[in-house]
Amino acid sequence: MDRRILDQCPLFRGLSDNDTAYALAFFHAREQHCRRGEQLNRTGEMMRNFGLVLTGIIHVSMDDFDGNQLLMASVTPGITFGESLCYLGMEALVSVESVTDSTVLMMDTESLRHPAASQTAMDIELTRRFTAMLAERTLRMNDRIQVLSKLTIREKVITLLSQYTGRENTAVITLPFNREAMATYLGTNQSALSRELRKMKDEGIIRFHGSTFEIL
Repeated sequence: MDRRILDQCPLFRGLSDNDTAYALAFFHAREQHCRRGEQLNRTGEMMRNFGLVLTGIIHVSMDDFDGNQLLMASVTPGITFGESLCYLGMEALVSVESVTDSTVLMMDTESLRHPAASQTAMDIELTRRFTAMLAERTLRMNDRIQVLSKLTIREKVITLLSQYTGRENTAVITLPFNREAMATYLGTNQSALSRELRKMKDEGIIRFHGSTFEIL
């Protein structure tokens, strides 16, 4: 298991090797290898585990009232998914799919929901880290709301690219989705998105190749 990936996750960041081993046991962690197109969880099923992506890309999606699929998150290595639903023990309103061959560290929240009678200092620290991770995820949802609140495709694209360039502190970024997934994430049509991207490129607003973009 790549320690660099674990260190990107708030649950494990900065822990010693011994404390990392304790944390993995605390969350009953196990590696799961997923094939491209494999469903990790379906809409209506209980989310019994949350995951940390180690390799590949995982998509979290839901259907709107008209049956159209909405991409809620494109999850890349070092990022988690499903924490809230797992902790609450709820039926998932989302589906989780591996869009590439992937490896996911599957974990559960049993030790959080049913704490030991006498908790160790590390138990308390891991509970704090999990809570902080949920708070951070809530802030990230604000990014999605900002994108969807824009009226035009161009505004949505600029908002999305600005969020990623600001987060990664670099002028050139690679989005974790292809053009179809990008259109779904922005809540628009793929053909319309492609036309707008070409216009923006011709006007010297952006430069792109595939999923790699630069705001000029």
